[in-house]
Amino acid sequence: MSGQDLIGQAKTGTGKTLGFGIPLLTQVITPTNPEWAEFKNAGKPQGLVIVPTRELAIQVADDLDTAGKNMGARVLSLYGGKAYEPQVEALKNGVEVIAGTPGRLIDMIKQGHLDLSAIKVLVLDEADEMLDMGFLPDVEMLVSKTPATRQTMLFSATMPGQIVALARRYMTQPTHIRASDPTSDSSTVDAIEQHAWRCHQMDKPELVARVLQAEGRGLTMIFCRTKRVAGNLAEDLANRGFASAAVHGDLGQGAREQALRAFRSGKIDVLVATDVAARGIDVADVTHVINYECPDDEKTYLHRVGRTGRAGASGVAITLVDWQDINRWQMINRMLGMDFNDPIETYSSSDHMYQALGIPAGTTGELPGSARTREGLAGEKLEDLGETGANKGRRASSGKPQTGKSGSRSSGGNKSSAAKPRNSSDSAPKSTAEKTTIKERAPRQRNRTRSAQKDA
Repeated sequence: MSGQDLIGQAKTGTGKTLGFGIPLLTQVITPTNPEWAEFKNAGKPQGLVIVPTRELAIQVADDLDTAGKNMGARVLSLYGGKAYEPQVEALKNGVEVIAGTPGRLIDMIKQGHLDLSAIKVLVLDEADEMLDMGFLPDVEMLVSKTPATRQTMLFSATMPGQIVALARRYMTQPTHIRASDPTSDSSTVDAIEQHAWRCHQMDKPELVARVLQAEGRGLTMIFCRTKRVAGNLAEDLANRGFASAAVHGDLGQGAREQALRAFRSGKIDVLVATDVAARGIDVADVTHVINYECPDDEKTYLHRVGRTGRAGASGVAITLVDWQDINRWQMINRMLGMDFNDPIETYSSSDHMYQALGIPAGTTGELPGSARTREGLAGEKLEDLGETGANKGRRASSGKPQTGKSGSRSSGGNKSSAAKPRNSSDSAPKSTAEKTTIKERAPRQRNRTRSAQKDA
């Protein structure tokens, strides 16, 4: 609140967004402020929050809009996969706070629509990801466009030492605050019940289908390592009767937002996602998180598991470990100080799984018809965002490209046949003379084989 540079670190689900959002909003001069008439930078962004994913940009902007509504703060989310025109129009009308992804922010600067010369507060949310080598050039470019007198804040649940050292390049005498419970050594919220089971890849869909029928299960997030696995699993669960949808990078932005809206509203209760939804996404009443595949590292595990047990609620986290991933899991277990070094061998029929999660006896991998009460993804309207890019027409359920009647890709089929109608002469039947000519064509000459030459 004093305007000092800050590195903030706390467990997932503890309210970091308002931790930086409230100090940011207190420094913003809005049209309802008495100083507005004499403010020389009226309409220019005064607060900038940079985030790694589109979903997080939308969520942060919504939270800040809610928090700053009574003070008249105009908040805009800038992210790719959406039409430029509405975002450009909003910038022309004037905004006080922006939450955005690096790519779209840089595009707007290069096109002359975005001016960061009036920024008072700069925030890097999920800072360890933002300052990773993939994002570093973009972050440096954006930071260079802001005034040197700004306040800089970095927030994340995980903050490795080398990232802290790198972050200090952009900060002036920063204070590093780590908010944690002194009575707890756990890296995750204590209210999360955790399980780690060693499973066979072929049995996982059946096992997950039975876990989803556990007693007291509410909204559930399932994390996969690849886009293909996420799409296939969402489709498989839908075929088993569950109200499921996928969120991953191959989907158009409209389909991704449609799935998240349906999940938040309860029209679907199973969201299958890649790590694009693992950071910062806050959905109320998520009771279970399932790691369908072992996470790559301990940071990914913390962010995935942190989608449940938020804001004081309890939750259940289940990690399914393949035989070949045992070493990776043991490293994660050791880094986080957990007690799951040797995951229990588990199958869809294992008694200990039924007992641990309260799964009714006799449960199968198909959801009974009486339990199929949710509208599903079709109950949520697919919003036209004027999407950019070639992936806007992907299926919302499985991420597969749409196909026409012939089964070819709608966006990548034969260009010549798709671009122009067939000529009438192409489709006309052959004449009798043409057929005769084809039939009387001389037979193809064959080369003699060695054995035939010897016989001759």
